[in-house]
Amino acid sequence: MSDGTDRAARRRRRQLTTAVKDALRDLNIQLSLLNRRFGGRIELRDVDWTCLDLINRHGPLSPTELARRAGVHPATLTGILDRMQKRGWIVRERDPGSPDRRAVTLRGVRERNAELFQVFSGMNTRMDELCEHYSEAELEVIADFLRRTGVAGRESAEDLMEA
Repeated sequence: MSDGTDRAARRRRRQLTTAVKDALRDLNIQLSLLNRRFGGRIELRDVDWTCLDLINRHGPLSPTELARRAGVHPATLTGILDRMQKRGWIVRERDPGSPDRRAVTLRGVRERNAELFQVFSGMNTRMDELCEHYSEAELEVIADFLRRTGVAGRESAEDLMEA
């Protein structure tokens, strides 16, 4: 009986793991669609929006650091930065601490954040409503799972760059 129970438990765990992976794939699709539509509203391409979000969350950043975090080639990044600067989303500032006079840091234009918040307000409201249905302990588990999923995604992306 124990062997049958163990087999059933392993099968159920595989099914649940597959369900989590399927849900993450569905989430990825929906977030990609949301980001594409969001980018259309603020006139930024998907990759531009990703770079802007990275600058706003982790900046100021050097172009080299941004290219690494965004997983884009430095030559590609130049065009992205030109578009974002032209539209007033970022500024390039000389890095006074660098011995290289060409060194710059990238900073988001914080005054424009209200536009970002307004466009994302629907999703933020829906997420607040969704989170109300979970206990603090459940939210801690969800946040931990999502952080670990992010690390797994970053490591997998790095593996693909090295291959």
